[in-house]
Amino acid sequence: MDVSRIRALRGPNLWSRHTAIEAVVACEPPERAIEQLPGFEDALRKLFPSLGPLRPDGRPGQISLAHALEAATLALQAQAGCPVTFSRTAVTVETGIYQVIVEYSEEQVGRLAFDKAQALIQAALHEGEFDVEAAIAELREMDEDVRLGPSTGSIVTAAAARGIPWRRLTTGSLVQFGWGSKQRRIWAAEVDNTSAVAESIAQDKDLTKRLLAAAGVPVPIGRPVSDPDDAWVVAEEIGLPVVCKPQDGNQGKGVTVNIVSREQLDIAFKAAAEIGEVMVEKYLPGNDFRLLVVGDKLVAAARRDPPHVIGDGVLTVRALVDKVNADPRRGEGHATSLTKIRFDDIAIARLDVQGLKPDSVPEKGRRVILRNNANLSTGGTATDVTDDVHPEVAARAIAAAQTIGLEICGVDVLCESVHKPLEDQNGGIVEVNAAPGLRMHLSPSYGKGRNVGEAMVANLYKSGDDGRIPVVAVTGTNGKTTTARLTAHLLATSGLRVGMTNTDGVYVNGRQIDSGDCSGPKSARNVLMHPDVDAAVFETARGGILREGLGYDRCQTAVVTNIGAGDHLGLNYITTVEDLAVLKRVIVMNVAANGYAVLNAADPIVTAMAPKCPGGIIYFTADPHNPVLTAHRAQGKRTLCVDGDAIVAAEGNWRESLLLRDIPITRNGTIGFQVDNVMAAIGAAWSSGLDWDTIRRGLASFVNDADNAPGRFNVMDFRGATVIADYGHNPDAMRALVSAVNALPAKRRSVVISGAGDRRDEDIREQTAILGEAFDELILFQDACQRGREDGEVLALLREGLAKAQRAQKVDEIRGEFVAIDTALDRLQPGDLCLVLVDQVEEALAHLAKRCAEVVQVA
Repeated sequence: MDVSRIRALRGPNLWSRHTAIEAVVACEPPERAIEQLPGFEDALRKLFPSLGPLRPDGRPGQISLAHALEAATLALQAQAGCPVTFSRTAVTVETGIYQVIVEYSEEQVGRLAFDKAQALIQAALHEGEFDVEAAIAELREMDEDVRLGPSTGSIVTAAAARGIPWRRLTTGSLVQFGWGSKQRRIWAAEVDNTSAVAESIAQDKDLTKRLLAAAGVPVPIGRPVSDPDDAWVVAEEIGLPVVCKPQDGNQGKGVTVNIVSREQLDIAFKAAAEIGEVMVEKYLPGNDFRLLVVGDKLVAAARRDPPHVIGDGVLTVRALVDKVNADPRRGEGHATSLTKIRFDDIAIARLDVQGLKPDSVPEKGRRVILRNNANLSTGGTATDVTDDVHPEVAARAIAAAQTIGLEICGVDVLCESVHKPLEDQNGGIVEVNAAPGLRMHLSPSYGKGRNVGEAMVANLYKSGDDGRIPVVAVTGTNGKTTTARLTAHLLATSGLRVGMTNTDGVYVNGRQIDSGDCSGPKSARNVLMHPDVDAAVFETARGGILREGLGYDRCQTAVVTNIGAGDHLGLNYITTVEDLAVLKRVIVMNVAANGYAVLNAADPIVTAMAPKCPGGIIYFTADPHNPVLTAHRAQGKRTLCVDGDAIVAAEGNWRESLLLRDIPITRNGTIGFQVDNVMAAIGAAWSSGLDWDTIRRGLASFVNDADNAPGRFNVMDFRGATVIADYGHNPDAMRALVSAVNALPAKRRSVVISGAGDRRDEDIREQTAILGEAFDELILFQDACQRGREDGEVLALLREGLAKAQRAQKVDEIRGEFVAIDTALDRLQPGDLCLVLVDQVEEALAHLAKRCAEVVQVA
């Protein structure tokens, strides 16, 4: 078994909507069928008893080592506690080659599980050893390290439940919700509209206390201290017991409360000084409460109890702590609902106050306190008291948050009870927290858990707002770049700031911010992160979907222009047009329920995608009598077609006509493939809610020149001859171009062409077989990049294609694209037409523009 090309599919993909690991697995005989491997399955199950079925998808058929690898990868993650359920092993066209796909919840964990599964399979094959418990423990530990913590996770879960898209921006807790101009960001329980000033104030406990006191909020007296002696001076001034804590701290680190002696104060000062500047303040007796304020509302409250054990008359204090820490709910850090109790100098000092040592055996029922502060991060427990909070106590907590300027705030209160006002019981607010932990509210030790994540999301987004902007995905074999550009232009005409990706680059609000082929998921994600984007249009190429999946979870509109055989067939196991359609329909399958797929009704392979769309369908085709179109229209659904001299949009009894003469890109409707592109773009604009006056203005103002749509039927004048530059590079594009060129008058027609080396031999031949019937002269040139072909190989294939043409024509072979272009231009006479099929788009267009400008200057 040989494993190669391991990929992480980070968005909706060919196989599912799940994130997944995809690998190519080669199995040589007899590994293709495990029944030919005596004892293998028994050995595998002995090593991993919890493995489950070797075909997790339940499909019938032969089971290979690839299937066993799939099952093991999925089961290892599931045993480690990862919420994964999807996996699949697909047979490829190559004998013994499989594609193994296994869902992951965290990419690092998924990759590690895949590695462990390979080791497991090898151990079973060769009677080796494999410690499955250690592997699962390692996976579980990694999952706890890399997954979102409980606080951030609760907010993300609440956002996802509302359909709000989210993306983790770092390996930590920085998360973006929403897209483009509707994005919001959180860092754990801190939101993006929390000011740095408010956060700095909250970190300075002395300044916080002074501001709260000035606002009439009850707080304990005290001040910062410089050393242990100064700390004792303050303690004597305000009276014991006191609290010693860092002036700038969090999570209860370095905090010691209920200090009653100089010895305890010296230990407490040392612990606090390790964190930062130290302050001493009056200890307020009573219970420790945490009140969570979101916006102008109190959304949760909990009583926090210090870490403690209950004596049983048998075990020592140390043994009792070990017993409590064995609770599976207790862990290190914040990944679990409770944290292990620390047994350190502070705990020993607290025992001393109670007359106990670590090896003392407390009597049965005695409550032994290990720490006075009740933070969960030091081993404390929490009891929900949200329903018990007195309105005056809630009002003081909200006032404290607003005084400091915090949108989300954890307010620490010391008082006997939250049932009555603080002033009536000598209680007070001792601290405010800018990024409060949410564990105690989500999963309290006792009482009802509160969905505080939902409250925080509601503070970020109003009801009904899902943080999404209109997203249009465009795919197909030909026309997708022009369709994407025209759609973006229509959206921009409506006043939206548009982000667009295509094979030429990334554009935001009309400005190019990246260049090159940007039709993949990375560029799409970058656009959705841009704060100045109100709508997005993504050209979606096959390569990006195969490599990584989509860069978004769903789109408002999916446009499929057509599906043709010349679109990189034979690569990555996409060998037929039907395979290609299954791949490209991924965008259709991920349309929002209230969105639309805009499909070419004239292409049966495209129309077959319709049943997979969760939203509505808009069909387009030039033929108003197309049976698919007419049936759809008869049902009162949306259609686009050509009727006479206009494009007609219809829905039910409603009609809207757009005259072709007012759409420059179609040249009065003579260029058929541009008419199709226009209808596709109109469908996308219609789906996005644009009004028809805006669509008309946009169509009329879109000019198909080298600046607006480079390499997409750019028409130029050269000494009275017509020169057309296009990036067509497959047989279907050649047919469309021939049809368009035939509609234009010309005395003599010539074409400059090469072929992409990464296409099939038959596709390269077919291009010149088509062109040879339509042009009087052909100039063949060799691409700058042969894409794996030998020198002259592509030119030979082009020649072979020409041999099929019945029409006599002149043929020249030239090395170098620009030399070929110059040769063709120099031969042109007024009234001629030359089609230049460019390879290096930007450079070739710049060269053509320069030559045309020189002619104008001479004239």
